[in-house]
Parts: sequence; C-alpha cells; structure tokens
Amino acid sequence: MKIKAGIVGGAGYTGGEMLRLLLNHDGVEIAFVHSNSNAGNLISDVHTDLLGDTDLRFSAELSDAIDVLFLCVGHGDAKKFLDANPIAAGIKIIDLSQDFRLHASAGNSWVYGLPELNRERIQQASFIANPGCFATCIQLALLPLAASGQLKNDIHINATTGSTGAGQSLSATSHFSWRNNNLSVYKAFEHQHLNEIGESLQQLDPAFKAAMDFIPQRGDFTRGILAAVYMDSDLSAEEVEKLYTDYYAAHPFTHVSVKNIDLKQVVNTNKCLVHVEKHGDKLLIISIIDNLLKGASGQAVQNMNLLFGLEEKQGLRLKGSAF
Repeated sequence: MKIKAGIVGGAGYTGGEMLRLLLNHDGVEIAFVHSNSNAGNLISDVHTDLLGDTDLRFSAELSDAIDVLFLCVGHGDAKKFLDANPIAAGIKIIDLSQDFRLHASAGNSWVYGLPELNRERIQQASFIANPGCFATCIQLALLPLAASGQLKNDIHINATTGSTGAGQSLSATSHFSWRNNNLSVYKAFEHQHLNEIGESLQQLDPAFKAAMDFIPQRGDFTRGILAAVYMDSDLSAEEVEKLYTDYYAAHPFTHVSVKNIDLKQVVNTNKCLVHVEKHGDKLLIISIIDNLLKGASGQAVQNMNLLFGLEEKQGLRLKGSAF
C-alpha cells in the first residue's frame, strides 16, 4: 500500500521540488497540495514543467487521510500552521522550515533530520525537523571530525549559495538584474544556521567549543551550495581521508572524492560530495550539495523513506545535470 502524503505550501521552490519527487516516487500517493492563494488552480499552472505529469489542483482544504505531512512553508509559518490546524495522531510531520530545528524550540518531540547524524532516531520518530541547506552542506563537511574529537581549532567557512536559497518571493537581492553577474556577502559571522550546526557538532562531541567563522555568499547561479572549510589540524592527509571514508561508508548519498569537486556534479541530485586536502598544517574540506534537494526537499523525502521503512534511495535516484 502506498504512503499517502499531504503537502502544505506547494507553490514555492521547496514545494515544487517536493511535488516533482513524490510524483515520481512509486511508494507514494499525493493526497492533497494545500495553498490558500492558489486554491482551485492546476498545479501545472504554477509549476509549468509538470504539465502532462499531473492533473492535481491546489486545495484550500486539509485532510487527515494521510500518513505524512510535509510543511514547505516559510520560517515562522510552520509553528503558526500547526497551532491553527491540529494534526491527527499518527500522522508523521516533516517540517522544512527552521521552526523546530533547535532544542530550545523543538523539545523532545522533534528529531533533527540529518540522516548522516541521526538515522536511527529518524526511523523511530514522528516529527522531523529538516535541516537547513547551508547547515547540511557544512555539517557534512565536519561530522567525521566531530565524531573523532578533532575539532579543536577555530573553523573557517566560506560558502556560496544559488538564488533559489532565498525563496520564491522577490527581494532586492533576488531580482535577475541584481543577481546576474554579481556576488555578495551577507550575514557574515551571524547566519542563523550556525546554531543548528553547533548543536549537531556538540551532539557528537560534547566538548566542542571551537569558534565557527562563517562567511555566506550569494552566487549568481540558481541552485547549489559550495562550502570551503579550513582549520589547523595535525592529522595527515591519509588519516583524514580514512576518517571521512569510514564515517560515510554506510550513508548512500554522501561520498568522499579523492579528486577536487565542482557544483555541477551534484545539481539536480540528492548527493553530497566531500573532498579533503592537507596544505601544511591546514586541513581543507570542500562540500557541495543541491540546496533544493539534499538541502531541502530531497532530504525530506530521504527522511520519509527512513520513517516508513523504505529503501533510503527510493524515489531519489536522480540524474545530475552534468553540463
């Protein structure tokens, strides 16, 4: 029997990616796609690439006849939605906003949905807080070091994201005429994803106290994140490579590359690629993901697969763009 899924906030970027994935997932049936502003409209009128793939329409109504609910809404809106719309017991919830990612706001009910960190807990959970896109990319660069107690020195992070990371609503920095052929720094040293990164690293290494100097950048491309992370380390190149290869051996979407990596290798996939180098006393880790897939909707589907005992890669064997 197929899993019945509901989507709230289906008109945005993450909602659109969720629809594309679930329409091609042979273990899922989409029960409804909720949108107040688009109620009654064909989904393919909003996500025009889905013309011919579905005749579903957006609905203003909710239904309890589902197994899982995906919340593809803005930050702050997930909590408001759940407060206003109590969800029947037994329905799993996967929230793609930041509302329940931190211990202070999540309590013990929500599990942080990074499979490379919490796979066993995810499998037993009812409520999943899907990680942020920058947070996913940076954590996957650092988890093996945290697990082995090797994050002893300040961590320096430079990461660039595509324009879809800003969401679908227009702002001064998301217009084509501003973004195209442009590059800018924002929220230097104070990006909100630092908090969830810190909590995850302390989960693996309770003694972790190193500073994280994070410089986020807006790129002039549509999707993807490249994070370049470096720190002082006395590990050899061979020790680091073994550390990463061993840590990710059981995780089907995160792969360690012995060669340098580039963003096109992961765009349109749920993969994370990691490359490590030693330069004297400096350790460099490069991590790349698609911000809308492994950084959002793809990871949410991966979490759903784990929640319902499906094969982890089901519905996520995606073709990269390559060129």
